Amino acid sequence: MPSLGADMTEGILVEWLVKCGDPVKRGDIIAVIETQKGAIDMEVYHTGVISEILHQPIVTLPVGTVMARVKLTEHSDRSKVTQLDSVAVTQVETRTPLASPVVRKVAMEQKLDLTAVRGSGPQGAILLRDLPETTEEMRASTQASKQSSGATKKMRGAIASAMTKSKNEIPHFYQSLDIELGNAQEWLKKTNEYRSPDQHILLLALLLKAAAKALTKYPDLNGFYENNQFVHAEEIHIGNVISLRQGGLVVPAIHHVDKLSVDETMQAIRDISARGRNGHLRSSELTDATITITNMGERGTDTVFAVIYPPQVAIIGFGKIREKLQLVEGDLVNCDVMSVCLSADHRVIDGMLGAKFLNALSKQLQKPELL
Repeated sequence: MPSLGADMTEGILVEWLVKCGDPVKRGDIIAVIETQKGAIDMEVYHTGVISEILHQPIVTLPVGTVMARVKLTEHSDRSKVTQLDSVAVTQVETRTPLASPVVRKVAMEQKLDLTAVRGSGPQGAILLRDLPETTEEMRASTQASKQSSGATKKMRGAIASAMTKSKNEIPHFYQSLDIELGNAQEWLKKTNEYRSPDQHILLLALLLKAAAKALTKYPDLNGFYENNQFVHAEEIHIGNVISLRQGGLVVPAIHHVDKLSVDETMQAIRDISARGRNGHLRSSELTDATITITNMGERGTDTVFAVIYPPQVAIIGFGKIREKLQLVEGDLVNCDVMSVCLSADHRVIDGMLGAKFLNALSKQLQKPELL
């Protein structure tokens, strides 16, 4: 059972999507696991053949429990048998219909054949409302509602645990800079002018790209503090905080942001936001973030002094765009500005480095056409 963060102690094995003898390749989804963050599809990180399945659904397992084994094939080291120790979420080709864990549980209790049920959810997913209307289903729906409330409480508890750990162990310091966004706003307006709404580039894509480029110059903000030392991350995977409708949040990572175009970054934001809110995230997306951003401007907040998610060493908070009078070449000009706040781990980062990073981020946003 993989750990999806410092706040996770156990997970529920809901379903296997493979059986012994099945070939798998790196990145394949092999099982569904339910955690405080929701239902997560299990992702295998090795190419080989499933040699042993040690636990059957539905069972709660502590983090670190060996769930299955895969025998490595010619693409890997034949001499080893590696335990599967990672998890993820997104629809792939499976032998069973796409359905939420609650639906699967109700179907098992009522002995329903889900292959005969037409789903009305995203990508044809079967929802509770799609099941036959029976007294038993109504009882199950009520129970599911209670379970949902309990899941929200568990998530809040997990968030509380992680944030308490962060504030107790990490010596935070905070720096803020008002960044002028006139050039970025004008570039977005021209770029989106002849695009359909679903192809529009949002400011968030520019913010992520600018942050990634600045991180290439100041890599000490990109990595992890573990075992009393800082370890640089070789890649730039930016975690994006997503608020869930039912309460709580998830922080999936957008991988290799520094290597993506602005359009690719926007596509990744749309994809990860939709799957995050629908409960379809990969384990790698939930565990790989090397730094996190939180965008509270859309919620009307001028500035956000965020809490670092351990073992990361920094988090960037973006506030809302607001008008501000600034002196430009001797004249007072009304400018669009955004307060950007860096929360950093003082064990790794000092104020001078933080200031340089924020100013590098600002310079990137003055030339959006180069992002």
